[in-house]
Amino acid sequence: MVEYLKIIREKLGHMPVVVSAASVIVENAEGEILLQLRNDNKCWAYPGGGINVDETAEDAAVRELYEETGLKANIIQLLNVFSGKDMHHIYPNGDEVSNVDIVYICKDYTGELKPDYLESNELRFFSADNLPDNISPLAVRGLKAYISQRLN
Repeated sequence: MVEYLKIIREKLGHMPVVVSAASVIVENAEGEILLQLRNDNKCWAYPGGGINVDETAEDAAVRELYEETGLKANIIQLLNVFSGKDMHHIYPNGDEVSNVDIVYICKDYTGELKPDYLESNELRFFSADNLPDNISPLAVRGLKAYISQRLN
């Protein structure tokens, strides 16, 4: 996906680009939510990233989770698809994206947490009632939807 976006950026510059992404909200046995402290915006978010050409959203979610955390998802379940104005983002380099984020839930996983040190340096589980203040704007709707679903 990175190479694909580089080609698009060479042609479009910083103009807004619609990007499809797949993300995973991981819940551990204690009911805590896994977040990563992202290097690009210094905010906490759940793992996820762009869907490659001809890749399914489910495969992208599983791949991104493994690449960013070292965890292998055994079962994922669709939470929701998030898009619209609050999913528009301008990166520090000026690149604009309008994200369509397909967010999954994962409670069944294996592996040991290890950050990739490219996108994030820290991975941590948080209780739903004690999330950090600096949540990435692109993760707010997904986290709210997930917490709301858990409460109902």
